Amino acid sequence: MSNKVEVKKVVDPSELEEVFAIRREVFVGEQNCPPELEWEHEEESNHFLATVDGEPAGASRWRKTEKGYKLERFAVLKKYRGHGVGQALVQAVLDDLPEDATYVYMHAQIQAVSLYERFGFMKTGPQFEEAGIQHFKMEKS
Repeated sequence: MSNKVEVKKVVDPSELEEVFAIRREVFVGEQNCPPELEWEHEEESNHFLATVDGEPAGASRWRKTEKGYKLERFAVLKKYRGHGVGQALVQAVLDDLPEDATYVYMHAQIQAVSLYERFGFMKTGPQFEEAGIQHFKMEKS
């Protein structure tokens, strides 16, 4: 794999469908997340699609909440894991946040905590379950 990873913000319906298809495969298919928990806040979110050599490989989003800016729904297709797609998604989302984004947080799946720590996120609070998966709340320092 030559690993030409690109991430772009998407609003076009066909590109959004690629984002949602990746999330369905990873969260609903692999991780058995209930579809009704996976699908929420779509209209108010800023969506991102990662490609590897032009092929859809990963997705993520951010949205403004009453608490601050929440990074969510980081998903990378199995065949593209370990090739920098997750890192590229995190960087693209952070780069897209508004200047006034002083409080940035996420609910990170336990296996992804070390990825987010590389970008200055720190675990805050106890481990918890969300959609049947263990998470930590993480905040950007």
